[in-house]
Amino acid sequence: MSLTFYYSPQSSASPVHFTLEELGIPYDKVIIDIKAGAQKQPEFLKLNPNGRVPLLVHDGVAIFESAAIQIYLGETFGVEKGIYPAPGPKRGEVLKWIIWTNVTLGETLSRYARSSGFYGPETERNPATAAAAKTEIEGHLAIVEAALQGKRYLTGDNLTIADMHLASWLDYLRMMQVDLAPFPTISAWASSITSRPAYTRGD
Repeated sequence: MSLTFYYSPQSSASPVHFTLEELGIPYDKVIIDIKAGAQKQPEFLKLNPNGRVPLLVHDGVAIFESAAIQIYLGETFGVEKGIYPAPGPKRGEVLKWIIWTNVTLGETLSRYARSSGFYGPETERNPATAAAAKTEIEGHLAIVEAALQGKRYLTGDNLTIADMHLASWLDYLRMMQVDLAPFPTISAWASSITSRPAYTRGD
């Protein structure tokens, strides 16, 4: 088996890196220097025409988009390892949280980051848009806070890739100074996830 992971530390590749380490499967790592523009070089664009990380190449097949990679790793390796459910309603629960993280939370977080000035051109900065996006983020967090009540993990008593994926994304919120103090259940849950050795190994 040939499995190669292309990534940049402390990027959207981090959740996938966490999963790969938690799975404990052999893989090769290739660091892409995104500050130097390595993701826009022709050799990388042949694998991922989007010019972004993460990228996973499994036996010559390139898979991009972090949510897609997480689902693929879960289906291919995660069931046996106990961190991804077999087909059925429990898998549906895991899928909804992985996709929700990227689509619902991710879109709002990107809007907040650009409009508040964490990244993006100055022409996109807009205090009113930033404030509205931050309120939306807090609403999203309230959904997670409620979902975790009475449970150890997002879908019950078992750790899944959904937990690792969403907990990793919370690092972006901290970086952007979004206060998690009003969400004590999330804070305790995230701390338990990110204290796992695989999270540290995954950068």
